[in-house]
Amino acid sequence: MMFSSLCRRWLLPVLLTAAACSPPRSATVPAMPPRAPAADLLETMRITVPAADNRAVSFTNKAAAYYFTQTHATDHPEWAWFEGLNVAKNRVFGGYDLFVGEQKLDNRQAQVAVWPQKLVRRHGPALTEELWLLDDKNLLEIALTGTDGPVGLALKGEKVTLLRTAAGVAYFSAREGDYRIAVAPRRPGPIMVQGPRVTAAGEGFYVGVGTTEAAAEALVREGQTQGAALRQTRTARLHQLLRTNTYVQADDDSLTLALRWLATTTDQLVTRQQGDGIYAGLPWFNEYWGRDEFISLPGAVLVTGEFATARRMLLAFAQYQQLDPSSRFYGRVPNIVNPTSIDYHTTDGTPRFVIGLQDYVRYSGDTTLIRQLYPNVRASIEGALRYWVDAQGYLLHEDNETWMDARDAHHVAYTPRGTRANDIQALWYEQLQAGAAFAAYLHDADAATRWAALAARVKSHFARDFRTLQHAYLADRLDHQDRPDFTFRPNQLYALDLVDDAEFRRQVVRQSWQELVYPWGVASLSAHDPRFHPYHLAPELYHKDAAYHQGTIWLWNNGVAMQRMLEAGQTETAYQLFANMNRQALTRGVVGGLGENMDAYPRPGQRWPKLTGTYLQAWSNAEQLRVWYQYFLGIRPDLTRSELTLAPRLPAAIAQLNYHFKIGEGLVTASYQRGPAATHTYRFPATFTARVVVDVAPFAPATVAVVPGSVLELTVTEARLSCRLRDEQGRTLDRQVVTPSSARVALQQQNDAFFAGTHFAMPLDVQQHPVINPPKK
Repeated sequence: MMFSSLCRRWLLPVLLTAAACSPPRSATVPAMPPRAPAADLLETMRITVPAADNRAVSFTNKAAAYYFTQTHATDHPEWAWFEGLNVAKNRVFGGYDLFVGEQKLDNRQAQVAVWPQKLVRRHGPALTEELWLLDDKNLLEIALTGTDGPVGLALKGEKVTLLRTAAGVAYFSAREGDYRIAVAPRRPGPIMVQGPRVTAAGEGFYVGVGTTEAAAEALVREGQTQGAALRQTRTARLHQLLRTNTYVQADDDSLTLALRWLATTTDQLVTRQQGDGIYAGLPWFNEYWGRDEFISLPGAVLVTGEFATARRMLLAFAQYQQLDPSSRFYGRVPNIVNPTSIDYHTTDGTPRFVIGLQDYVRYSGDTTLIRQLYPNVRASIEGALRYWVDAQGYLLHEDNETWMDARDAHHVAYTPRGTRANDIQALWYEQLQAGAAFAAYLHDADAATRWAALAARVKSHFARDFRTLQHAYLADRLDHQDRPDFTFRPNQLYALDLVDDAEFRRQVVRQSWQELVYPWGVASLSAHDPRFHPYHLAPELYHKDAAYHQGTIWLWNNGVAMQRMLEAGQTETAYQLFANMNRQALTRGVVGGLGENMDAYPRPGQRWPKLTGTYLQAWSNAEQLRVWYQYFLGIRPDLTRSELTLAPRLPAAIAQLNYHFKIGEGLVTASYQRGPAATHTYRFPATFTARVVVDVAPFAPATVAVVPGSVLELTVTEARLSCRLRDEQGRTLDRQVVTPSSARVALQQQNDAFFAGTHFAMPLDVQQHPVINPPKK
């Protein structure tokens, strides 16, 4: 059967409805009890995994360790290498086998359910295994219930060998790193060791990892005496996350469940391995990447209200900035920070660090950090000006110093983007603008003037150099000879703020959606390009890095694709992709999260592409959350101006919604009810005073001066927007009625007409692609 006919049969109907674009699966999304009490939020999040799905599961201890397994059999060709406990980039042991008497338990036959805090396997009608990785400790608890006889545990992994036993504890060497492993029964008592197997009374085991035997033993002893309290600490932390800043309850159970899981799996990646930071992705990117960290920052810790954590992240990364003026990397923050090395070979991490600082201040109102980090901001700009800026003001970089950084064995970039990529210029422009704002705040008038003027110069040159009359989209880069390269990639979506031409922007967004945005995510290259690779992992055809940025889906780019559609008022189109990603988090890949990549095309006979890359990727999760808060809910604070914009753009699929969000020092509780007169209600905390800009299309923006403890009610019909502010006693403080703006109505009509009929990208016949079927010589 030809691949194209398969795609036509499936894809053509799904272009019309979001429901038909859902990932295929063998079981339905778990249903949630409506209006679950806050204390029971974690219980409602149970996801049962059929054996046929065999999904990835991981937990971190929020410090420097993570545990990875698959629900039924750890057999993934790339991930299985990382099975078990990993500490600070060392694979300490490779999982475990359990025994009841002499019988090894077979996970393939188990019934498996996963919660954010634990994994549970039921081995038959009575025997249950419960797995926890406990917060802040390299301590694993494996609890067994339903058996009275002896149980055994055997750690897996080469070089994991018994060292000695003493006082009911068995000590093992680690397969990597200078670590010792201690294994002890959950209830103190005698053990018997035969080869790798430790046998004890039937309640399970603690496994502790430390740099010495004494440290490892201290952990298992703490588990034996404080296990219940340690489990409660982990549970309470996750409850707090879900009850307060990220609380959400929609009439759509799958939306509620997906958003709660995305919040917890994103939080899993926020760690303290080398100061506070965000793991770029698991299993192999358990380290901090400047680019990934600051792409992820808004969705991971700002929209979720973790401002203290965000502050520590910015301060931690600033410590690694290159501050040697003689270095060509002067002013850069690292590309990679891990326990053994620091690398500065990236361009975009540094602008994103400065932009992240600005975002943090806007959300938190903490202007003290501006003064503290201004020397770092100044170094970031002055270092670029000294070593990396050309005569036009553009920020220069090497071929592999953007997010498309894959190189071959000879260090030649698979996707050369030197010397001036369009997304890098957009980030440089934002960095200069943010730096100018910081300089003005601190009365550094000279820097503020110079940097603002350079930002304006970059924008004026960009509109000329990255466009031609022959192309209705932006060049991806200018090369070493100043020639524009019009390879069609999603990077241009990040650069649209440098273009004032509204008609051109619309054209770019529509063409990008129809050529690059598949129902499962955004491709890194148009399928019409002869270099397009429909599959990421096809070792029989090419090296995987050759496809990494040459067609492979990158889920983090979904964020900007949806954002641009929402900015154009195309809520329903954007929500189709958003809903698909939510369903993927619930039904495919890692339980509750989004991975790094996917094949661009489904394989023959499949409806949905294969997931590739990391099983859990920070920026994929974070961009899904960022777009939800900033563009669907429309929450965009700027506390440097004492201003909060509320611009909700909710789809028809959502009829009722209750949620929380944090800005400054207070928590706002909000609700939405769809109807002939839709209502949005925002209850502000007693600490909150700000100017609220209500931006509900097609009405003219309204400004309301919110006072502490007040409630803002928006009532929306086709004919009018009513804004009512009342105090805690219900007395009206302000009331405004806004009618549609003729200019906004006309703009929305233009957008609607232009985007009418916009559809997802559709796979072509796979045999048409030269990398699959090279032309005969």
